[in-house]
Amino acid sequence: MQVTAAVSREAGADFSVEKLELEDPRDNEVLVRIVGVGVCHTDIAARDQALPTGLPAVLGHEGAGVVEKVGAAVTSVKAGDHVVLSYTFCEQCAPCEHDHHNYCQQFVPLNMVGVRADGTKAYKSADGEAVSSHFFGQSSFSSYALASENNVVKVRNDAPLELLGPLGCGIQTGAGTFMRSMACEAGSAVAVTGGGAVGLAAVLGAVAQGCSTIIVVEPHANRRELALEVGATHVIDPFAGDVTEQIRAIVPNGLNYALDTTAKNVVISALVSSMAAGGVIGAVGVPASEDDAVIKLDVMTLLTVGVQFKGICEGDADPAEFIPVMVDLFMEGRFPFDKLCNFYEFDQINAAVADQHSGKSIKAILKL
Repeated sequence: MQVTAAVSREAGADFSVEKLELEDPRDNEVLVRIVGVGVCHTDIAARDQALPTGLPAVLGHEGAGVVEKVGAAVTSVKAGDHVVLSYTFCEQCAPCEHDHHNYCQQFVPLNMVGVRADGTKAYKSADGEAVSSHFFGQSSFSSYALASENNVVKVRNDAPLELLGPLGCGIQTGAGTFMRSMACEAGSAVAVTGGGAVGLAAVLGAVAQGCSTIIVVEPHANRRELALEVGATHVIDPFAGDVTEQIRAIVPNGLNYALDTTAKNVVISALVSSMAAGGVIGAVGVPASEDDAVIKLDVMTLLTVGVQFKGICEGDADPAEFIPVMVDLFMEGRFPFDKLCNFYEFDQINAAVADQHSGKSIKAILKL
């Protein structure tokens, strides 16, 4: 079938909106008509070739839409179902067998390379050129996307489908960190460094968990204001003074949990010095420079205070379980992630990317 897709053809260049041919779904695949898709930093990393995605490619991995057609072996969804798309996994390795799908041993080749497991691509241009597909098992910068059955999550029909795509990655990562990976106790003290979509989603997760002190460290005033609006109890400007001192002024005994979205050594060091005994720090940020590619930790603090440091992928959440939970919380008015989102028409994708990069938009969603 013919589809409209945003194609990345050159590293760092703007997306081009083109007509492509998309294959029919295979036995284990689901064809989804996309109604909304979030723009994520990972999409831009792939476009800029920081990830091993072959160009030209259709990216996009925060899609939401309506099931159009299913393959012969698909049983969990049917035509007409409303779905959110997330990451895919092999179902066969040891992590998958223990329900740690986000640490699948085939995560990179299945989600980041731009091909199916057998190396094939699902898109072709008008002149027959193969175009990379199945980015995060979906490639949802397209009017229609092919996903695997295991990364299609059915959601309730009364939720605003065009809004739900970011629940498949960015919002899931932030909220899942405090709600699933760390399972923060009610009354605990938490901090988030970085007030982007993932960081503010973590604030929503902390509120849902009943955390009593929720601190956001963020240099931009508009993001600090939004953090307070969605549930942070305190905000800190990192340029207003020593971050550890500012955190300790709020919680003298230290933080129980913290999430870093910046991947900056100076920020992570400040968190290590801010933790209570046995505190846990999670890292989800991607380093922007070689200087920050290797994390430097104060070993004596880790030993004497018992601080734990862990990398976290997709919030350690099972999308099939967690996405419907977030949708229910949103519909009950207890998870207002819509306050982080701005809508753009699909052909405004490059403006959406620019606005997100500048900080004008926290989470851009393309409407189809």
